[in-house]
Amino acid sequence: MSCRIRASARALALCCAGLAPALAPACAFACATCGCSLSSDAAMGYGTSAGWRVSLQYDYIDQSQLRSGTSAVSPSGVAAINDAGGNQEVERQTINRYWTLGLAYSPSADWSFSLLVPYIDRSHTTYGAAGNPLSSADVSGATVTGIGDLKLLAAWQGLLPTHALGLQLGVKLPTGAYGGPNAAGTGVVGRDPTAFSTGPNARQASPGNLLDTSLQAGNGSTDLIVGAYYYQAVSQNFDAFASGQFQASVMHRLDQPGQDYRPGNQENLSVGLRYEKNPDWVPQLQINLTHKSADQGALADTADTAGTVAYLSPGLSVALARGVVAYGFVQLPAYSRLQGYQLFPRWTASAGLSYSF
Repeated sequence: MSCRIRASARALALCCAGLAPALAPACAFACATCGCSLSSDAAMGYGTSAGWRVSLQYDYIDQSQLRSGTSAVSPSGVAAINDAGGNQEVERQTINRYWTLGLAYSPSADWSFSLLVPYIDRSHTTYGAAGNPLSSADVSGATVTGIGDLKLLAAWQGLLPTHALGLQLGVKLPTGAYGGPNAAGTGVVGRDPTAFSTGPNARQASPGNLLDTSLQAGNGSTDLIVGAYYYQAVSQNFDAFASGQFQASVMHRLDQPGQDYRPGNQENLSVGLRYEKNPDWVPQLQINLTHKSADQGALADTADTAGTVAYLSPGLSVALARGVVAYGFVQLPAYSRLQGYQLFPRWTASAGLSYSF
């Protein structure tokens, strides 16, 4: 039995919004409508100073609720489809932990360039196509750990004298191990959910036991990324921002008939307010919107990978020292319209630290 992770669990994995010194999290290659839509640049505060910035962000996403359309559904309700002769997977839980290392360089106030390197730690359990009553004997599980698909991005802020408007262009590269028959994926389905398997030995397993491509640390695709952002003071104490980003696969290594996979395109839009009365303690609120189209190909779960979600994301950034900023956010789902049956988080959390020099 194969293990699948829905696009709802991939950071509409890299999903994230604008980059002033381009430091958005890189979880989008393994999430779709699950989260990771936070604008890290707004969290840290947009800047135009020349120099370097190093950042580290941690994202935690526990997908423990099955949803379809705009409503939650019970596992037994999905299993009833199989009782009627269907073949619908009943997913149990997916826990995603992402560590994203960012390195950005701004030679001037007009330009910035960044590299985002994610490390993925993901565990997944599923009942497969079991019917009612669901039993722990039906559960299979696996974990995947490793470097994911990195991103290279450039941002130009020279259009306005205030440098408040930025345009972005970037690429996601297929550096993470990906799945599918005869591919370099890691992770093997195990009948015992406590006996997860990962690492080099997993590559020796038969192709039929490799985890689905959407669960891997990477997805084998090269993606084009375009985006824009704008920020502006709206009163003495409040700053506002808006950012958008579009990501689409332009090349994919899994391109053989019967073994092909193309991740769906994804769009992200974020708007928010920052309360700047005390520059050392900045409460802020973001609204993050994400839309993802369905994955395509023989290795894709086409019926269960599209959706639109909105998150309400309160947070706080703190200046710890000169050039050092820490921030933390909680993302709370406010709306979801998901195709098929997808695992979804009840909340997500992000924390980060950056140093500019």
